[in-house]
Amino acid sequence: MRLPAKIKNKFLGDNLEITTEQIKDLRQESSAGIMDCRNALKETNGDKAKALELLQKLGFVKAQKSAGRTANQGLVASYIHAGGRIGALVEVNCETDFVARTAEFQDLARNIAMQVAAMDPQYLSKDSCPTGVEVDFQNVCLLMQPYIKDPAKNIQDMVTEVIAKTGENIVISHFARFELGK
Repeated sequence: MRLPAKIKNKFLGDNLEITTEQIKDLRQESSAGIMDCRNALKETNGDKAKALELLQKLGFVKAQKSAGRTANQGLVASYIHAGGRIGALVEVNCETDFVARTAEFQDLARNIAMQVAAMDPQYLSKDSCPTGVEVDFQNVCLLMQPYIKDPAKNIQDMVTEVIAKTGENIVISHFARFELGK
């Protein structure tokens, strides 16, 4: 006798069958590894939303573990806004040149340069702000600014996502914004 899927999942626990389609969908949404997606789905009994939340938490943990490692490779990315009146340069570092050459890392660096050009941050983080200065940290600190393409996350969240995917420490070292006439 064959049990319906709901009953099978409820009573067989560890024998929960996670389909490749479920793994593929979660992987597309999270960009996490195949085994990470599979394990997250198993742990959440196939609940995609809970699995996605679990993967985000795991990504944050991975980012914290790699935070102390030296990041002396990377690249300088630029963004010139249409019309050539505003431009930005950013130095984004990682641990190996292998990661620096990946499309994902290069996209991150370019998107950060675009953010700098659009939002004109004054400081990298809250820690780099001068003491005694009253400022809105979310507006003047690059890492705390809402991402212009997705205001639901900030720049630090973007960096953390790429750290989780690559397994390497990623640091924004320098940035500069140029505007014609300023």
